[in-house]
Amino acid sequence: MHVNKKCEGSLEEILELIDKLNKSLRPDGIHPRVLKELKCEVAELLTMVCNLSFKSAPVPNGWKIANVMPTFKKGSRGDPSNYRPVSLTSVLGKLVETILKNKIVRYVEEHKLMGKSQHGFCKGKSCFTNLLEFFEGVSKHVDKGHPVDIVYLGFQKAFDKVPHQRLLHKLSCHGIRGKVLSGIENWLKDREQRVGINGKFSKWRGVTSGVPQGSVLGPILFNLFINDLEKGVKSEVAKFADDTKLLKIVKTKADCEELQKDLPKLSDWATKWQIKFNVDKCKVMHIGRNNPNYTYNMMGANLATTNQEKDLGVIVDSSLKTSTQCAAVVKKANKMLGIIKKGIENKTESILLPLY
Repeated sequence: MHVNKKCEGSLEEILELIDKLNKSLRPDGIHPRVLKELKCEVAELLTMVCNLSFKSAPVPNGWKIANVMPTFKKGSRGDPSNYRPVSLTSVLGKLVETILKNKIVRYVEEHKLMGKSQHGFCKGKSCFTNLLEFFEGVSKHVDKGHPVDIVYLGFQKAFDKVPHQRLLHKLSCHGIRGKVLSGIENWLKDREQRVGINGKFSKWRGVTSGVPQGSVLGPILFNLFINDLEKGVKSEVAKFADDTKLLKIVKTKADCEELQKDLPKLSDWATKWQIKFNVDKCKVMHIGRNNPNYTYNMMGANLATTNQEKDLGVIVDSSLKTSTQCAAVVKKANKMLGIIKKGIENKTESILLPLY
C-alpha cells in the first residue's frame, strides 16, 4: 500500500488552482493577478510546465526560494520569538505543490493514515472540533465528580526544526514513495529564504531543516511527521498541528503518576526525531474538586501550573466558566465599534450596517 504513481495535473485542475491564488506578491516577481487575468491564455502552458516538473523530478531553483514575512502571534512585539515566519513562495511552485498535496491527501484519507487526535489541516476538522470534542470530554468527567489534569505542550519552532531525512523516512513508512517522494525530497533540498519587513530584505540564507510555514505542502508533511507522537501514551491526546494537550482523570496520586509516565515518552519521541519541547511553555491545568494538584516534571524541570490558558484562540479557565472569554470578546468588539464611531463620518444605514 503506497503512493508512487506518476503525478500529473489536468488543465481543469490548473484553471481551478489559478482562481484560488491569493494576492501576495511572490519572490519570482509574478503577481497572481496577472495569471488570473490571463488564465485562459497561459493555463495550457502552465499545465505542461507542471507536468514536466513531475516527470523530470528536479524542482527549479526559483520555486525553492521564499520571502519570509514575520506574523505577530502574542506577547512582546520586541521579542522575535513571538513572530511566526510565513513563507511567500513562487506562484508556479505553489501550483505544483497543490497538485502534489492533493494526491497525498487523497491517499492519506483513502487509507485512513492520519491519527484521530489530529485536527489541524484535516478535512472536516478545525480549531472548533478540537476544542469542542476535547472539552466535552473534560466537562463530562467533571460533571461526574472526577478531577482531571490537562497538560499543555509546546514545541520549539517545530515547523522550522523538522529534519528532512527523518521526515522522508516517515513519509516512506506511510507508503509515500517513488516519484512523489522524490518530488518532495527535491522540493526540500537547497531551499533559500530571506526576511522581508516594510519592503526591505535581508540576505539570502540556506534552509537546512523544517517545512515552510505558509507553503501548501508544509502542513500535510508536518502532520505526517508528528502523526505517531502519542504512540505508547495512555492519556488522551488532542493535536492541532503542533499544539498538543493531554487529558487524564486524576482521582488518586497513582493516576497522576500514570500521566507523569507519559511525559518522558513524549520527550523520548522528540529526542529521537530531533525536535524539542519548549518546557517553559508547557503548563498544567488542574480541574475539578479534590484534585491532587500533582507537580509534573518534564526534561528535568517542573511544569508551571495555570488557571487560565489561551487554547487555540479561546481563553480556557480551570473553573470551566466562559466569562473571561466572553469579556475578552466584548472588549474587542467595543474597541472596534469605537473605531467605527470615531472614524466614519457618514452615519447612514447603508454604510454602518456592513461595518457592524
